Amino acid sequence: MKNFAFIFARGGSKGLPGKNIKPLAGKPLLQYSVDTALLSPSIDKIFVSTDDAEIAKVAVKSGAILIERPAELASDTSPEWLSWRHAIEWAKVEYGEFDGFVSLPATSPLRGIVDVEAAIEQRINVGADICISVTPANRSPYFNMVAKTKNGLIELVNKPENDVTRRQDSPEVFDITTVVYASTPQFILDNYGLFSGKVTSIEVPKSRAVDIDDIYDFRLAEAILRIEL
Repeated sequence: MKNFAFIFARGGSKGLPGKNIKPLAGKPLLQYSVDTALLSPSIDKIFVSTDDAEIAKVAVKSGAILIERPAELASDTSPEWLSWRHAIEWAKVEYGEFDGFVSLPATSPLRGIVDVEAAIEQRINVGADICISVTPANRSPYFNMVAKTKNGLIELVNKPENDVTRRQDSPEVFDITTVVYASTPQFILDNYGLFSGKVTSIEVPKSRAVDIDDIYDFRLAEAILRIEL
């Protein structure tokens, strides 16, 4: 089975300018995803899709194959799913057919090889269209997440059938992470979102599920890496 890994890293981040190549513990953020893909036994080729010249330089230097992303697919409003499709079609033309599509966002630098391999295996084992990564949620829609009503009151987002007096008694819920997405090229090309088909998941501990969106996430990742080093 031939698996291609893709890293989608556009320029122009507003939450943390220059985020995708900002040095984290001595190396560009993007390089963490490339390095993990290079060390993953099931990955055959690694691509970086970007519209940014500086990101492109780091990508090539790190050992990835560059895909030049069109400007219209790199705006704040462009769905990343369309970038996935563009990258798949480009890779098929340049490198032939492949079986597995694996997205490894640059914003999750703490993922492990074990996470990548587990996602690929899980999707195949359960016959799902896509495997996503999740981590235990800090808040629960059954216990401490509320929504405002029209009359100015608030209520639980999801009301349990019985009274829930302890968080431990509420159904277990998870946050979707950006650690890994494992699917097939055909599913991406034929559909329009993660939940368009059969979805399975792997669970990732919080220590590997940091998704860098702003400077606070970045500092947390730095702190975790310092502990590990």
